Amino acid sequence: MIRVSGRMLRVGTAAIPLHNITWVDAFRLKPRRGAIFLRTLMWTAGTVALLVYGSAAYAGGGDLRTMGFETTLPVLVLGTLVIAAFRALFAPARPVLAIEMAGGSAVVVTLPNMEELRKIAGQVVYAINHPEAEFTAIVNQFNSSNTNHFGPVVNMNGGSGNTGIRL
Repeated sequence: MIRVSGRMLRVGTAAIPLHNITWVDAFRLKPRRGAIFLRTLMWTAGTVALLVYGSAAYAGGGDLRTMGFETTLPVLVLGTLVIAAFRALFAPARPVLAIEMAGGSAVVVTLPNMEELRKIAGQVVYAINHPEAEFTAIVNQFNSSNTNHFGPVVNMNGGSGNTGIRL
């Protein structure tokens, strides 16, 4: 849920002062197909290297048949790689609403309908300029495998070295 009240933007459990918002945009987030292809290529090369190593160990008198390494394991690993690569490569672009703060953190939420996200973006921008504005909207959490998650929907980019609170 996203809510504006009392000059605060609340997204899930995160609360952001409206004056800290620097960027609001609704757009379609496309998968990074080049990075996906390179990652798949890297894992395939690793699997082939293990297969070559296993073949050399088997040829040297090792007993790899008990593990099923000679046929079953490489086929399963390569099959999994192919399925994962096709799912990622052919994933459709997802509509998202991104709200970036002055510190570089960003709130990213999603809905199936792009027009609803644009409407919410307009309401957030209106609320920044009009202190009396209030609204509530239901949104979905956006999960990305390449971000750090702080709270249910707040993603922090460039968080290397961030250790959080030490108790």
